Amino acid sequence: MNFSRLAKQATAGILSTGILLSGTVTQSFAAPKDPADYKETYDTSQITRSAMKDMINQHGDTRYAVPRFDESTIKNIPSAKKVTESGETIDLDVWDTWPLQNADGTVAEYKGYHIVFGLAGDPKNASDTFIYIFYKKVGDNSLDAWKIAGRVFDDNDKNVPNDPYLKEQAEEWSGSATFTEDGEVRLFYTNREPYIPESGNYGKQTLTTAQVNLSEPDSETLKVDGVEDYKSIYEGKDSKYYQTVDKFVEDGNSADNHTFRDPHYVEDNGRKYLVFEANTGTEYGYQGEESLYNRAYYGNSNKFFQAEKNKLMQSPKKELAELANGAIGIIEVNDDYTLKKEMKPLIVSNTVTDEIERPNIFKKDGKWYLFTSSRGSKMTIDGIDNQDIYMLGYTSNSLTGPYKPLNKTGIVLHQDLDPYDITWNYAHYAIPQANSDNVVVTSYMTNRGYFEDNKSTFAPSFQLNIKGKNTSVVKDSILEQGQITVK
Repeated sequence: MNFSRLAKQATAGILSTGILLSGTVTQSFAAPKDPADYKETYDTSQITRSAMKDMINQHGDTRYAVPRFDESTIKNIPSAKKVTESGETIDLDVWDTWPLQNADGTVAEYKGYHIVFGLAGDPKNASDTFIYIFYKKVGDNSLDAWKIAGRVFDDNDKNVPNDPYLKEQAEEWSGSATFTEDGEVRLFYTNREPYIPESGNYGKQTLTTAQVNLSEPDSETLKVDGVEDYKSIYEGKDSKYYQTVDKFVEDGNSADNHTFRDPHYVEDNGRKYLVFEANTGTEYGYQGEESLYNRAYYGNSNKFFQAEKNKLMQSPKKELAELANGAIGIIEVNDDYTLKKEMKPLIVSNTVTDEIERPNIFKKDGKWYLFTSSRGSKMTIDGIDNQDIYMLGYTSNSLTGPYKPLNKTGIVLHQDLDPYDITWNYAHYAIPQANSDNVVVTSYMTNRGYFEDNKSTFAPSFQLNIKGKNTSVVKDSILEQGQITVK
């Protein structure tokens, strides 16, 4: 409960009553239409309901439309295979991927190779979700060029003494990777514990890191040669900044959705940060019915706020809107990648959605650009449906904000395809290119387990142009499946 806000409301009510009793009528002190209404930003930037409704009018604009891909050209990644415990060689699904990047976000070269980390697993086993390494020689952009180095972690790697979370790990979820000044490969990812309520596990997500060691058995091969400095970084502490899984369980609403994942590494003025997907904590605009009365989450005019709020109160989406408190969070880390400082959210999506995924941030021409993936199926906006897929974008003069939406509403990419279309794609990731206004957008294609022969695979990449507060898909810029650079 926001006690400072309630105190202000009480004071306003006393003043209003006093004025009425004195017989003086002053319009500027008129009581609000609803005494529960308030406006509080918590010093964060908002994805507003107004912007999302305006975004609907931008659907179909070619500047923001994910290109149409030719289904007949799409192939599974040839190297994406593993040998099961029974000795069978199977094709893997490969979905969220991210390249090894330099501190400025450009693709790093490692001994003549480009490296991509990706989530992969058995198409018939949804819990088989682990991080694999793919690599290719720099300059060869064909899908066939990608080789697989196997899983990053062995099953026993998680048995780290004195780490409270790693030993519980059931799955490995998305993250990022940086090529350090010392020439080391540093991975950041999400440790996901099992969801087994009867044993006290509720799918806890923890931001995690390790140094990944690689070796070259020969001139054409990279091999994972173990990991070191493997440790947990952050899981939300006391829920003041970001909702923890314990707070999520305590609140006990089965319709709620808890996120704490997708750490993206970035540097600014010699300091190290992780930007990640989360939900707002108790001191930064928590979920609950009270949030529906916060004009800051609506945007636009008071007239819009009142009309939209009243409509939402009668909507079947009301409960989901109360629970919607997605956030892009940020923490500062020490030089040894341990937690240094919790920081307020960069962007929040209260009343709009609980899920703004895979944050991706870099600096270009003196401005910071922040992108995130989101799905209409998780949103509470009339006119946005389950087939709508987005990459949203925001820009700021400072890493810590405030952030303003690109293209007026935040739309950068939109797709509206049947999930059973082989060319359906998601998890779009913008990769800056050196000395260019264009970035390369990667994603994965084909929903996991939907087809017998077509696996989730690298989607064809394409280029996106960025100029100031505007972006546009570059016409006729479709690249090879999985391509991450254009030079």
